[in-house]
Amino acid sequence: MYKKQRPPIFLITLCIVCSIFALVCCTIAYVRLFKADRQLKSSQKTLAAQTEELNSIKKELKKADDKEKKQADRGKRETPSPTPTPSPAPSPSPTVSENTSTPSPAVSSQQVPENLSANENTDQQTPAPSTGGRIIAIDPGHQGPHVDMSATEPNGPNSAEMKAKATSGTSGVYSGLGEYQLNLDVSLKLQQILEDRGYQVVMCRSDNDTAISNAERALLAAQSGAEIYVRIHANGSDDRSVQGALSMSPSPSNPYVPHLYTDSQRLSQTLLDSYCGATGFDNRGVQYTDTMTGINWSQVPVTILEMGFMSNEHDDLAMADSNFQQTMAQGIADGIDTYFGQ
Repeated sequence: MYKKQRPPIFLITLCIVCSIFALVCCTIAYVRLFKADRQLKSSQKTLAAQTEELNSIKKELKKADDKEKKQADRGKRETPSPTPTPSPAPSPSPTVSENTSTPSPAVSSQQVPENLSANENTDQQTPAPSTGGRIIAIDPGHQGPHVDMSATEPNGPNSAEMKAKATSGTSGVYSGLGEYQLNLDVSLKLQQILEDRGYQVVMCRSDNDTAISNAERALLAAQSGAEIYVRIHANGSDDRSVQGALSMSPSPSNPYVPHLYTDSQRLSQTLLDSYCGATGFDNRGVQYTDTMTGINWSQVPVTILEMGFMSNEHDDLAMADSNFQQTMAQGIADGIDTYFGQ
């Protein structure tokens, strides 16, 4: 008679072990899936919050821009502007188009060479009472590389083009000095000179650690009541023979701030001529750009001064010298005096 055989114990044990292993694997997979789902939801919430914050900033910037335009229009109706937009000459001073020719550099070159090594004499030539307590906004361009500013913001009010909030800029090929540090060093010296002359100075940043975007800097300049917005930068090129200084202004057809063209162009030309007269750097003229976030968000006359090429040995080593930086700041300050004196 056939007897029914029981399965061996090791087979039963094997089945139990396999079942337990499968259960553990399924549990681990479920836990990982659950964590991934939570992380995805958290990321979605963070993205939504950031989007809401960006929209809020855009609305705030637009409101401030509209308010500034109304105030500017009201001021033009009530009092004469020191730099009238209409071309009919209000005074013997040269027009905007004339500022690009030789008369303006000649004025700067007569003031500066005698005072390159005597800052006190220059300060005496520009008495503080003439400043009238004017407010100047200075933006030391870029930011320390340890501050993450890779998030984006609109290139201008209501712009669909997004750009990084800020970068650390270029660096000296020969000096090794970072542009963000050079810009800050010169700006702090410029701040001291201007305050000694009676100006009020608003610094968009005073260190390399504060995270502030290009649009936020322009908004800060406007909210502070500044009459002009001076952005300090340095240049770089693949061609190391290229040297000299230039300035940047919004063009007449800028899609965001065309109304700032006339005064911004005059500010750019005046500061550049004075700076080159003080430093002896080549004058590469005023360039027009509508792609810079800090210009497109500005609500007051604005300029970018590219002080020199950090890729060029002459410019780079000169700009890295602390004593020469004082001369650089002196030239910029003299240009500001000239701008308001015209």
